[in-house]
Amino acid sequence: MRSPFPGGIPAIDLAILLLYLAAVLWIGLRAGKRPKTVEQFALGGHQIPWWAVLGSLIAAETSAAFFLGTPTEGYALGNYEYLQLALGTVLARVLVAYLFVKPYFTYRVTSIYQFLALRFGPKTKSAASATFLLTRLLASGARLYVAVILPVLAVKLLWGRPISSGQELWIYAATALLLTLFTTIYTVAGGIRAVIWTDLLQASLMLSGGILTLLLLFHRIPWTSSSPLAEAAHLLAALPWAKTGVNPQKDLWENLGAVLSSDYTIWAALIGSTFTTMATHGADQDLVQRLLTAKNYHRSRLSLILSGLSDVPLVFLFLTIGIFLGLLARSTHDPHLPSQANEVFPYFILCQTPSGIRGLLLAAIFATAMGSLSAALNALATSFCEDWAFRFLPTASDQKSRVRLLRGSTVLFALLSIAIACATAFFALHSPRLRILPIVLGLFGYTYGPLLGVFLLGVLTRSRGNDFGNCIAMACGLAVVTILSGVPQAVLGIFSPGAGARLPWLPCISFPWRVFVGSCATFLVGLCFRSSTQPYSAAEAAKSSF
Repeated sequence: MRSPFPGGIPAIDLAILLLYLAAVLWIGLRAGKRPKTVEQFALGGHQIPWWAVLGSLIAAETSAAFFLGTPTEGYALGNYEYLQLALGTVLARVLVAYLFVKPYFTYRVTSIYQFLALRFGPKTKSAASATFLLTRLLASGARLYVAVILPVLAVKLLWGRPISSGQELWIYAATALLLTLFTTIYTVAGGIRAVIWTDLLQASLMLSGGILTLLLLFHRIPWTSSSPLAEAAHLLAALPWAKTGVNPQKDLWENLGAVLSSDYTIWAALIGSTFTTMATHGADQDLVQRLLTAKNYHRSRLSLILSGLSDVPLVFLFLTIGIFLGLLARSTHDPHLPSQANEVFPYFILCQTPSGIRGLLLAAIFATAMGSLSAALNALATSFCEDWAFRFLPTASDQKSRVRLLRGSTVLFALLSIAIACATAFFALHSPRLRILPIVLGLFGYTYGPLLGVFLLGVLTRSRGNDFGNCIAMACGLAVVTILSGVPQAVLGIFSPGAGARLPWLPCISFPWRVFVGSCATFLVGLCFRSSTQPYSAAEAAKSSF
């Protein structure tokens, strides 16, 4: 692959990138105002405006995995099938807004898993919190890997000659380290306020970068008989919105297996995607913590629902980028185009965009990475300290000590994220055909179903589920998803080739269905157990100390 920078990266691109980094650091340090209490560090004192919460939610949802991964889906599939999943995200946000948000404000929780302690007991809270910590840490590490794909590709281009996979892994590690340490500085200093106000800048950069990219593609593609709008309209018209995965020639069980094994159908959009978004926006401390910074649950609901309405046009924008990248690739026949779909959009940014715009797009990718990473680090530290450290460490007895522990935990999770990003890079280098979004979404598909199931048990019932039964229910939910995802067969096939064939009567679920299956299994098993104690009242919860 030829280098687009024979004399090095243009100064204007570097200047824009450095200006962005300086602006984020200045905003983060200034907005944070050195929080002195746990509530200020984790919840911003419940003083964040609803529109700022909205911008932060959009920034959180458009991580580097979204910015680079969504065009990859459009490029690889060549259509708008993935757009269908955005329909379920809108419905899910409405359900979360009216099922989960008010109880969290009513019970005045800092970590949402404290709600489970009030409803069921400490074992349920510990199991849910541990599930979140492990899953969010893995997902954050994978997202960090996605964020450094473009900088690594830039280094490879500047290098000018082939590099080994070992050298490339070291480049991944160094880039992830620098990006994470920079993000950790303002996250540690300012807490959630720094996260939210820097997210506003990052969301603006992401949106402007996507629009600029689409305009460039409009200009670069040699349109002949069709136009950009006509091509997009044709693809939308050809989209099987009624694609059900159902074949009238097959029986019920065969059709059910076909639906559950399909990534993008109308059922996956309306059911699978809805449950997945309910898990990420209602049972995940990362996103819910932003909602809890609003002044009351009414404004929190408004921010959440509006963020859902913005999701569809954003997904459409970035899918269109990927589809038009495919049109450009077929019309120009660039011999230097990467063979890996994951690297096509980064290659376009580095090699086929003019100076200045390239710098803005580089800053946008850094912005999406830093926005999702900073919030994840803050949420991980909050959940770890509120649910675990404050309970067991005698030194965390006053607010000053607790804030210091929160900051130390933020640094710890930053280092762990770097390690997981390096492991993901190693895995991706040895499996180059993997696509980004199924990897990132698949990570929490196994565990967030049981997590959502136990929260649904808490908000939809008053006398079902208990500490012991919930742990059994979550284990059953995880087991069901693991079996139906084909993990045992895959493992068996590794050690005994030919023995990993799936049983013909057992359906194989694809990644959009994992949360749905896991949450339903957990909820149904949890219903078999009766609550041993009455839930706390709001007044009792307000007096409770965690």
